[in-house]
Amino acid sequence: MHPAAAIAALWQIWVVSWLAAAFWSDPVEKRAGLQAELRYRALWMVGVILLFVPAHGYVGRLRLWMPNLTEAWICVALIAIGLIFSWWARLHLGRLWSGNITAKADHHVVDTGPYGLVRHPIYTGLLLAVFATMAAKGTVWGIAGAALLTIGAVVKARLEEQFLRGELGSAYDDYATRVPMLVPFAPA
Repeated sequence: MHPAAAIAALWQIWVVSWLAAAFWSDPVEKRAGLQAELRYRALWMVGVILLFVPAHGYVGRLRLWMPNLTEAWICVALIAIGLIFSWWARLHLGRLWSGNITAKADHHVVDTGPYGLVRHPIYTGLLLAVFATMAAKGTVWGIAGAALLTIGAVVKARLEEQFLRGELGSAYDDYATRVPMLVPFAPA
């Protein structure tokens, strides 16, 4: 198998499994609203399109580097680690997970497992996979896509934090002072 095929397969498996698991979630009691979510969703949509512009075999001036086979397989491993980390976070969050910014019944601060390392471990895992995908591609489009996806993740994380502070109050504030937002072991 070629690294490009492995990368495509990893992302396809992740997307299909992630969408299938969307039904495994508690009902929503309160939602931030679609208007608040439009900005990061637009960034993510354009970022995904740019990140996944085909680059296999492309040698034009928009290719900035060409990873060798070993480097490409290292990127595959990093993508797998990032996607597995995001799944660990989602499973650990359990039925409190939502693809939107929401509060569920009995919503509370989860600060164990991956949530003890970062406040937004799903985004952390996905960003690792996104940057590894970008590194494997080596194109201007990949860099632009990764940049937009990163900005979108930060925008959504900040919206979530604002919403959760309103819902959970000082419990979330205490959590935010102890645990970094996206980068493990960084100052909170």
